[in-house]
Amino acid sequence: MGNILIFADHQGGDLSSNAREALAFGGQLAKSTGVEVYAVLVGPKAKTGAKEAITYGARKAYIFENPLLANYSTDLYLEILCAVFQQSEADTLILPFDRKGKELTGRLATRLAASAITEVVNFKMEDGQIKWIRPIYGDKAYGEYKAIKRKVVVGIRPKSHNQPEPNEKNTGEIIPVDYVISKEMMLTELVKTIENSISGIRLEDAKIIVSGGRGLGGPEAFKELTDLADVLGGAVGASRAACDAGWVPSSLQVGQTGAIVAPDLYIAVGISGASQHLSGITNAKTVVAINNDDEAPIFKRANLGIIAEYSSVIPALTKELKKKLG
Repeated sequence: MGNILIFADHQGGDLSSNAREALAFGGQLAKSTGVEVYAVLVGPKAKTGAKEAITYGARKAYIFENPLLANYSTDLYLEILCAVFQQSEADTLILPFDRKGKELTGRLATRLAASAITEVVNFKMEDGQIKWIRPIYGDKAYGEYKAIKRKVVVGIRPKSHNQPEPNEKNTGEIIPVDYVISKEMMLTELVKTIENSISGIRLEDAKIIVSGGRGLGGPEAFKELTDLADVLGGAVGASRAACDAGWVPSSLQVGQTGAIVAPDLYIAVGISGASQHLSGITNAKTVVAINNDDEAPIFKRANLGIIAEYSSVIPALTKELKKKLG
């Protein structure tokens, strides 16, 4: 097996929590296979992020900084990641299977003529081969897969691993990438950024999430969820049904096709608990479900269930918490 290349996403030089997880996963894989971990960082302040990646075990950190990368571009990232993968002579490319990863994984595998395996949560060695482990059937079971091709692109499920501890004594090489990109390579271009007016905390980073579903009956109810989330210092999420109905932006969707989250507290309000949604909260520590349907599947996952109309619970809960928390 060749070396491992990790796509270490960052924001202003600070690695994302998903990138740290991917580096930790890559380190475990490298230890089992006797190879080295490399990282690739793209965009402004990539060099700062590269220094952090080295503390998480990367022996080489490839960086590419260019004004065209001030905003994320699927097309340009694809070009750069393919170029670095070939330059590094790695066999395995690992990236978080988050919003960017979902856009990039299949494209990368096609471009590199590699196998693609997504939603990976673990691996094991068997007869000298790597078996990649991922949940199947809505997280009701786990499947083991092997790559048919020598090169493989692996999407790691976010929040499936603990955050690693950095080691400031680690050393590594930072390598600027010599590659030319142009605006002509971009098939799409960001023309406007619309700030999320409901919650300023990223779902993936939130310790507390208050989510709403179809049972809320309409978009107006999300104002009450926002009030509760503000009191708790948390974020607002939603089920796919609520997002598809246009009640809230799709950026708030929690689930297999949305954000994979692992908060300390997840409050599901008016959410029935479809398997797609439940797979997104697998690693939530405590789940509180509020639903007027006593047979809703969400209650099977909940640590605490309240069978009631949300309107009789949420406002009262918010009021009491304001008193307690000041």
